[in-house]
Amino acid sequence: LQITGLIFGGVGMVGTLAATAMPQWRVSAYVDGNIVVFETIWEGLWMDCISQLGLRLQCKFYDSVLALPPPLEAFRALMCLAVALAVAAFLLAIVGVKYTQQGKEGPQKVSAFILAAGVAFLLTGTLVLIPVSWTGAGIVRDFYAPEVPAPLKRELGAALYVGWASGGLLLAAGAMYCHF
Repeated sequence: LQITGLIFGGVGMVGTLAATAMPQWRVSAYVDGNIVVFETIWEGLWMDCISQLGLRLQCKFYDSVLALPPPLEAFRALMCLAVALAVAAFLLAIVGVKYTQQGKEGPQKVSAFILAAGVAFLLTGTLVLIPVSWTGAGIVRDFYAPEVPAPLKRELGAALYVGWASGGLLLAAGAMYCHF
């Protein structure tokens, strides 16, 4: 169970880092029967990208941190905190697995590192799911809102799916470690 938790936590940590860095949080939607599409727009936490005809990709980092909308600033902060906490939890889990002692006369003695790693994984999973789910809910709300013009409608990007999977794996790892 500890090794499975370590694998889930490691994959969740890598997924959290990937979701944070990926520019595909919000992807341009093609609505109103327009099948001729020359460019695809990706919006992420750190940059916007435009792909023209699938051949040329141009990405631009956001110019100013002060010009960003407050939710984007908060999502950046939560995801950066989640990455740092995921790394710390993974290291705690490695130390905990190494120092867990198997007793001959009874159940194994679990180190405090295992419990700390479990709590950290649970917290990290929650920190990942908040911005990812909030962004997903906003995209769905705006997609079905009639007052949002068609060119401004977006779809769920790949980074959101990576974030949801990572958050689930981190919560599962945390639950495994807290079970002891």
